[in-house]
Amino acid sequence: MPGTDIRQDADVRPDLSFGDGDHERFAHYVDKDKIVDSAVNGTAVVALCGKVWVPSRDPKKFPVCPDCQRIYESLPEGD
Repeated sequence: MPGTDIRQDADVRPDLSFGDGDHERFAHYVDKDKIVDSAVNGTAVVALCGKVWVPSRDPKKFPVCPDCQRIYESLPEGD
């Protein structure tokens, strides 16, 4: 239909560890360069926790993914 834009988030790898759908309620840590590429080209990104998707929502409206947070905090400073 002209003038209609449908955008769908797609997980390449199903994440069944959050059986209740909570994985869709979090903001995830992703390399900044990958976010820019995704915004420009619509390519999928991979979060620290392993979630794969094409971002389309404002991450500031969601709490940080606990798995991403744990992994981020375990990284050496400067990386």
